[in-house]
Amino acid sequence: MNTMTEPAVSPSNQGWFQRTEAWMDSKGKGAWIAAMVLGFIFFWPVGLALLAYMIWSKRMFSKSCRRSAAWPRHGMRAMTPTGNSAFDSYKADTLARLEQEQHDFETFLERLREAKDKSEFDQFMDERTRANRDNADRDNGDDDSAA
Repeated sequence: MNTMTEPAVSPSNQGWFQRTEAWMDSKGKGAWIAAMVLGFIFFWPVGLALLAYMIWSKRMFSKSCRRSAAWPRHGMRAMTPTGNSAFDSYKADTLARLEQEQHDFETFLERLREAKDKSEFDQFMDERTRANRDNADRDNGDDDSAA
């Protein structure tokens, strides 16, 4: 399998295009979109060229422009103590209460599903019994008329 890698370009040897591209990447996907919109506003071929470049280089759909490293930190920050013991206690109690409510609700939904399943199964069995009884009555009626 052949793989091709681009040679590393030192920052001092980068042209204006590579520097601009690196700067836009550091600002994120929003900078690319803003540049494209401004390109369409001022001179539509520039906006179209930026859109084509963003799609061709996979900038619109890749994770290279995302700041994904910042997101996990936000979720973990909720679990760290704030230093205010009263608030930390309140937060722990509230989270414990919410977890218990979630557990209780999931248990309720499970019981509800089981009751619905049982009701549907009982209905099926009643219809089946009724159909078998009707067929048996019909068969007995046919036997009586044939004799």
